[in-house]
Amino acid sequence: MLVKSYGSAVYGVNATTITVEIDVSTGIKYFHVGLPDNAVKESQQRVSAALKHVGYKMPGKKIVINMAPADIRKEGSAYDLTIAVGILAGSEQIFTSKLGHYIIMGELSLDGTVQPIKGALPIAIQAQKEGFKGFILPKQNAREAAIVDALEVYGVESLSEVIRFLTDEESLERTKVNTHEEFFERLNQSEFDFCDVKGQENIKRALEIAAAGGHNAILIGPPGAGKTMLAKRIPTILPPLTLQESLETTKIHSVAGKMGKNASLITTRPFRSPHHTISDVALVGGGGIPQPGEISLSHNGVLFLDELPEFKRSVLEVMRQPLEEKCIMVSRAKFSIEYPASFMLIAAMNPCPCGYYNHPEKECVCAPGVVQRYLNKISGPLLDRIDIHVEVTPVAFGELTREQFAEKSSTIRDRVIKAREIQGKRFVNTENVHCNAQMSAKKIQTICKITDAGKQLLKTAMDKLGLSARAYDSILKVSRTIADLEGADEIEINHLAEAIQYRSLDRENWAG
Repeated sequence: MLVKSYGSAVYGVNATTITVEIDVSTGIKYFHVGLPDNAVKESQQRVSAALKHVGYKMPGKKIVINMAPADIRKEGSAYDLTIAVGILAGSEQIFTSKLGHYIIMGELSLDGTVQPIKGALPIAIQAQKEGFKGFILPKQNAREAAIVDALEVYGVESLSEVIRFLTDEESLERTKVNTHEEFFERLNQSEFDFCDVKGQENIKRALEIAAAGGHNAILIGPPGAGKTMLAKRIPTILPPLTLQESLETTKIHSVAGKMGKNASLITTRPFRSPHHTISDVALVGGGGIPQPGEISLSHNGVLFLDELPEFKRSVLEVMRQPLEEKCIMVSRAKFSIEYPASFMLIAAMNPCPCGYYNHPEKECVCAPGVVQRYLNKISGPLLDRIDIHVEVTPVAFGELTREQFAEKSSTIRDRVIKAREIQGKRFVNTENVHCNAQMSAKKIQTICKITDAGKQLLKTAMDKLGLSARAYDSILKVSRTIADLEGADEIEINHLAEAIQYRSLDRENWAG
């Protein structure tokens, strides 16, 4: 008897429905076709043992399983449940009319229990688009899939539960999530706050500007100056996620299997901090079984690269294109996958290998030329895409022991949101531009007009401080953001002067 059950395959951050055709007929042997990988082929042993433990058996007949479309490679163990119920229906051990109405996914243990899967949210979105009535999946993933309100989502713990549901012996409790309520309830949850940081008011100001304009930033300073502490608090001053951004971010983390048990929406901006030993593929995504990399996991959030010169140069260079395009294309011989990668890059580094170059109290012990070679590990094209360079100095004892608390993240965030609203109106008719940092050179000429006095200041700065030509656009974009924070229509002299000081690494002889 021929029956069809339905599963789904995830490619990039989108899903494709897979029809699992199962024919049980006279004969012997078990055939699995339709480009299954080894994990899918091994389902025969898992399914056989699981059926035995729930009171059924693998039929001693010829079983042909085809996974259509047959030209797309099927990967992973999530088809176990799809295949198991298909075999039971095809061998007439159960009778059901429900198979065509549900996507059924889950990995089976040998005792018939169901293990979690990856990509539940994109699968649910695709199932709803194609008109399926519901989605049966492991209980651990049910809340994640239930974000799709129009789809009936049923979380199960074992194969026997699925069988009893399909044969109408038992009803399952539908998992429901109030998406809007959950989104707004958890929107502002964070364990970090800028009021925890003592001193460093000039650095907080620089990071406020970076958040307001979506600018990438690099912090240069000695060990223990607070670079990491400051970076971890940047998501708390960024504008809250919109519901659409939350869904985009959740899809990526769902595909990567980073959601955790019983998780639903991601409501806070991601903060990813990979170790400097990370490989190219782990950063940008890809691999034998393509997965999103760290730059995609930080989509709509912050990617923090601590000890920037310690990263391999090849790893840093692969970031140049996604920093510009806000997406990453992973190309292989037979397919190409696009992952979104709209993130804010925050980097931190010591000024030299020993960490104490330009330190007010400790002496640098690096040999002549070593400091410059250390800084040269970061290429010019990458620095082109970092608008704000700021030096972090150690916190004085008096600041550390002061009882007065600093400004809260919520107060800073209010100013950032107002500046972003100004930019939103400015770029309302410009595609793929939402903040000042994303302006093209043509847009900069139109929007960042400066007075003759401003031009003279900029010329003097470039001549006297040794600023490079590549700093010109960055200074204009940052000064436009500073003006937005003050609610000013025009870029004034003081806005330009403040923007110029945020170009530490472009100054002539900065490293001696």
